[in-house]
Formats: sequence, C-alpha cells, structure tokens
Amino acid sequence: MKFFPTSAIREIDAYTIEHEPVASIDLLERAARVLSMAILDRYAGRSFAVFAGAGNNGGDGLAVARMLHNAGCGVQAWVINPKGKLSPDCAVNLIRLQETAVMVVEVCDAFSMPSLGSDTIIVDALFGSGLNKPVTKGVYADVIQGINSSPCEVVAIDMPSGLMGENSASGNDTIVKASVTFTLQFPKMSLLFPENAPYVGDFSILDIGLSQEGIGKLASNLSFTDEKDIKPLLRPRPGHSHKGDFGRALLVAGSRGMAGASVLAARAAMRSGVGLLTLHIPECNNVIVQSSVPEVMTSIDSNGACFSDFVDTSRYDAVAVGPGLGQSADSERALLHLIEDCRVPMVLDADALNILARNPEYLHRLPAGSVITPHPGEFARLFGYSDNTSDKLQKALSYAVSSGVTVVLKGAYTVIIAPDGDLYFNSTGNPGMATGGSGDVLTGIVLSLLAQGYAAADAARVGVYVHGLAGDCAAKENGKTSLVAGDIIDCLPQAWKTLERV
Repeated sequence: MKFFPTSAIREIDAYTIEHEPVASIDLLERAARVLSMAILDRYAGRSFAVFAGAGNNGGDGLAVARMLHNAGCGVQAWVINPKGKLSPDCAVNLIRLQETAVMVVEVCDAFSMPSLGSDTIIVDALFGSGLNKPVTKGVYADVIQGINSSPCEVVAIDMPSGLMGENSASGNDTIVKASVTFTLQFPKMSLLFPENAPYVGDFSILDIGLSQEGIGKLASNLSFTDEKDIKPLLRPRPGHSHKGDFGRALLVAGSRGMAGASVLAARAAMRSGVGLLTLHIPECNNVIVQSSVPEVMTSIDSNGACFSDFVDTSRYDAVAVGPGLGQSADSERALLHLIEDCRVPMVLDADALNILARNPEYLHRLPAGSVITPHPGEFARLFGYSDNTSDKLQKALSYAVSSGVTVVLKGAYTVIIAPDGDLYFNSTGNPGMATGGSGDVLTGIVLSLLAQGYAAADAARVGVYVHGLAGDCAAKENGKTSLVAGDIIDCLPQAWKTLERV
C-alpha cells in the first residue's frame, strides 16, 4: 500500500472531490460513517465524550458524535473553538449535531475537564493529520492535558492530537495518549515510529474511499507492505524443476556456544525454498548441526571454535554471514577477506555487523545486491546514535542510495530501505517476536530468497513480511509471552502456504 506525507493527502482529498465527484461535506460524512462503525464494533454499549477541534477533523468528530447518538449511545460533545471560527464542514456538522438531543458545549477560552466515568470512551477529534506545529499552550493544550489525566480510554481520529504526521514526539510534547487510533485511508509515518507508540496505542487503517486514480497519480517513496503487495513478488516454482533451480546458498554462522544461531538460520532457509544450503561452521558445532538440520551440507572450519578460514564463494548464488559468529580476531580477518572476495549478494547480520562497525570502510565494499539487517543497537554502532526514527531513516537512506545495499532496519514495523530511495514499512509481526534468535530466522529467510534469484529489495520485503506472518501465526498458537524463535520457523510453512493460495 502506497502512502504519503500528510501534506500530500490534501491533494488526494481534492482530487476525489473533483473527479468522483463528491461534495466535501459528503466525503466527510462517508469518513464519519466508517469511523463510527469501527468505534461501535469495538465499543458497543459504551457512552462517549467527543472533543472536536475547529477544522475538518473536528467536523469528523461531530459527525461521529451524531452517528453514535443515532445508534443509541450516550454522547456528549465539546467543540474547542478559541478563534471563534469553524471550517465550513465543521460548522455544518455542529448545526446537525445541535439538532439532536446530544449535549454540545462550545469552548472559546478557558477549559475545565469534565468529570467522566471510567467506562466512557473519549473521542479525540481536535487536529488529525493537519497539525504543522507543536501544541505548547492555550486551550488546546489544556484539553489535551485534560484528556490525558482522565481515566477513560481514548480513540483518536486519524492522529492523536498534538502528534504531527512525520515527526517523533520529544517526550515532553503535549500529545493525546490514545488507546486506539483509527487513521483514515493511509498510515501516517509518525504512527509507525516506536518512540510514538505510547501516544498511538493500537492503530487501524480505515478505507474511506478516496480516489484510487488520484492515489495512483501521486508519486511517493513510502509503502506499508501488505499481502496484496507481496503476492505479485513471489517467484513461481515450475513443475519440472530440480533443486539446482532454486539456488545454492552458503551460510557462515556459529561459534563455540552459539550453534543454535546457525541451526535457526539454516532451518529457516530450508523452510523458505532454497534448493541447496551449505553451512560453514567450526568443528565444535558439527554434531549439533548435522543432527538438528539433516537437510544441509556442512563445511568445517579449521578452527575448532570459530570462523577463521578463507571460504570459496564462487559456487554459490548468495552468502549470509553473522548469526552466532562471534567477534574474535580470526573471525574479523576472515569476514573482511570474505567481503573482498565475494561476488554474489550477501546478507550480513549480528556479529558480522558488529565487525563491520569496527571496519566501516567495508560498508561500501559489499557486493552488489547485498542486504544488511541491523537491529537498533547494531544500527547505532554502524551509523552513529540517532535521537529519533526520522534521523535513523535519513542515515539508512543515505547509505542505501550511496552503496547500493538494501537496509532492513528491524523493529516494530520493520523498514526496508532500498537503494532507489523507496521505504517499505512492514505490516506483520508482533511483540512476541522480540526474542533471541528471531533475527537469525530472518537472516535464513532472506538468504534463501536471494539464492533463488530474488532482487535484494524484493527478497528483503518478502522475507520480512513472511517472517512477521509466521510470527503472528506462532503468537496465535502459543501466545506472545511464550513465543520463541523456533516457533516462527515451525509456522513458516503456514505463512508460505497463505501467500501461495490463488
């Protein structure tokens, strides 16, 4: 799903109004109908307190208040209007709401938070995605602080008020802390940033029927990857194929005490369709690997405890290195030699990235079509500390474009940054996957896809999506608390089967 900076969404609204055609007030009514249905689906039988601003987000809130009232809910509404001027659509919806039995209070200066029962649901419709500067003082700040001090659950319409579309909260900003955010038509970038999670809560995207033609005409480098995006990327497996048709992969992984990482990555690669996998490991891990992953071939390092040898990569279609590797001097020398010699796409993760952080000049020597998969700590070691996600993305984008390497910035809504400047936020996955070995599983999946001939960005997008989809399956079966990396591998067949369905 392509999405846009908030400044561009107004263009799509305008295109929809002109070309559908539909009146602005009717488009707002359509959005409010979708919003009220989503709210009722989640909070049937509850009472509501709506806090509406003076713009069109406020108009959405007032229309929602009317619809909730018409559905039989108890509703109260406050219209925050310090300048004494409402947008035309907001003004119309205020009149419509005043024609019902809903209590409506208009606030023009001082605000005092009403006493609300803890079972009341607050609907935040102050600003939406149109805010372009922080809320620091005044009546709107008083309302936001009042909402945050109440014991009620909060539903934010489009955006938690006070949060801007592409910015990170500073920690002391005046921003509504929503329990749920129902965002309209598209995700907004700041909703996907981990530092903004305390304000966003759970979020859902509601389709309000903006013009698909208008969306298609507007360029954007932002995508929120869903199943419809992934299925067309999948490569077919022809009926007369043999194992050589699906790639030969080399995985360099493991050290003394870290055999598990190599096993997890190898199992994930085999469960993701690679034809042949060779695992280069130290002698100390050979028995474990041979008994745990009988489908792989092993290449034994001369060092009994860690990676140290020159490895000929000329026979392989892709190489991954890093899971459980360790950071010994021998492994560092061997990795740098491997990078110099390799002519096929590589996946670098874990200790391979930590070694690269000590040898940053090698970041621009990786083979064409390579992928790096840092978690936040590894990313900071590679590219320096960042105060916020926006800064991280700029650093990752600069590196990807200059080096030709695809960056997978792991976390909630993992971001794939492609060398062409496109950013793909992933929609699958859950907090249960924040567990040791989960990254090793992802490395194995991406290695498998590269070896099968997927382009680097496609391998990363498909791999991250499938990894998260399998994690969601595992969470359904085992719960998030008890989820372990092996559960993700066990659910890979179901994840791939889901995508393979016609």
